[in-house]
Amino acid sequence: MLKKFSYKRQISIRFRIFIMMTSLLIIAFSAIAWITIPQFTNQSNKYHEQRLERKKTQLQRSISYIFQEKNNDFNKQKLDSIFNEKIFEIADVQNVDFSIYELNGRLLNTTLIDTVLKKIDQNILYKLNNNKNENIIEKNLINGIQYRSSYSFITDNLSNPVWILNLPYYDDDTLNTYELDSFLYTLIGVYIFLLIIAILFSYGISIYITKSLSEIGKKIKQTRLDKTNTKIEINARTKEVNILVESYNKMVEKLNESVKKLSKSNKEQAWREMAKQVAHEIKNPLTPMRLSVQSFQKNFDSKDPKVDSKLDEFIKTLIQQIDTMSTIASAFSNFAEMPAQEGEKINIIEITRLALKIFKQKHITFNSDHKDLQVNIDRTQMIRIITNLVKNAVEACAHLEDPSIDVNIELKNKNVIIFIKDNGVGISKELKNKIFEPKFTTKTSGMGLGLGMVKNLVNSYGGKISFTSKIDNGTAFKIIFPVYKSNLSD
Repeated sequence: MLKKFSYKRQISIRFRIFIMMTSLLIIAFSAIAWITIPQFTNQSNKYHEQRLERKKTQLQRSISYIFQEKNNDFNKQKLDSIFNEKIFEIADVQNVDFSIYELNGRLLNTTLIDTVLKKIDQNILYKLNNNKNENIIEKNLINGIQYRSSYSFITDNLSNPVWILNLPYYDDDTLNTYELDSFLYTLIGVYIFLLIIAILFSYGISIYITKSLSEIGKKIKQTRLDKTNTKIEINARTKEVNILVESYNKMVEKLNESVKKLSKSNKEQAWREMAKQVAHEIKNPLTPMRLSVQSFQKNFDSKDPKVDSKLDEFIKTLIQQIDTMSTIASAFSNFAEMPAQEGEKINIIEITRLALKIFKQKHITFNSDHKDLQVNIDRTQMIRIITNLVKNAVEACAHLEDPSIDVNIELKNKNVIIFIKDNGVGISKELKNKIFEPKFTTKTSGMGLGLGMVKNLVNSYGGKISFTSKIDNGTAFKIIFPVYKSNLSD
């Protein structure tokens, strides 16, 4: 089963821009370092190879003068003796130490102070003999420093090998390492500077980009189906954001039209239902009135000795039915007229006690820890709210052997909270969403305009009303009004 992606785990565009720019800088730095370090290494290696080759060439040129002086007429032993005398002179002139070996690999002489090989390795001799015109270089790592040892033939004027020249060389990378470190330090400094610039730039560009998106998101969150929504009024400089804004504004236009149509349709439907119910309720008393009139007309006898009592009974029946229709008309009028609400400071505790006095039922109880809680509401309208809710509670408990209706007023977070709770029949799930609609109740008499009127009155004075209910377990209404003035010391 796939888990829903949490909003808190989403990454903001601002952070994405910062990460992308920083990543690009880090990747660029790594790429340059990855290319530069091997390049410095190769450059250093080539430098040492060329330097060793130059030294070897200079030595061989200096040694070649010995053969030129003898004009190809020399004795090998005598030549060895002469060379032994000049080896140090040559080393001093060329400022380099070297060793000379005989062709069989035995050491002839050396200017090196350190211990040198008394005899050349056979593998080197083999390579030299097979590649007489090439320079053989042996590489070794000594104390972390690369050591090169060059072996080459020294030839006479006839290009005949006479000796073997061994030129040792240590790769001194101090300068190259210094240059590489300096380059890397400079590069790091430049990239730190660029990173700071990137942070500032990404912050600025992200604000620039996300400002429009944040405004769009804010507007979308405020979009509701039960009210008129406003368009987004921003001057976006990016094409994509402009397209998004235009799409949202078009959607808002269509949504507002739909809301108006839906609101009008709902109102018309509600008033149609009320008109049908009003007509039905009025027809109910009209039918017995008509029957009474017809019966009276048919059976009326002016000479009847009981004519007065019959006439009196007939009149009472008509008055009773007329009163019923008057009650229906008054209930409809009270709901429909929506009078302008003018508030006044009242003591909600006192008004509630006054409203409950008209009920004679002993199972109605009132409790409050306060004596004076001031709210801003019309006194008469507050009494109507309380009496309507309590009357509904009384009717809901009418069939119970042990009915209970509790009215309680509390003070919490600068709000007055009124609870009206009963243990009556409760409200079914099907009717919970319709309980405050302007429609008639399912009761056998009267109209269901009371709760709709109560909600309108509560809302008009800045209050809130809600309820909880369970079938056969009662209903609890909760009304909240902001405190105008409260005496917290009571």
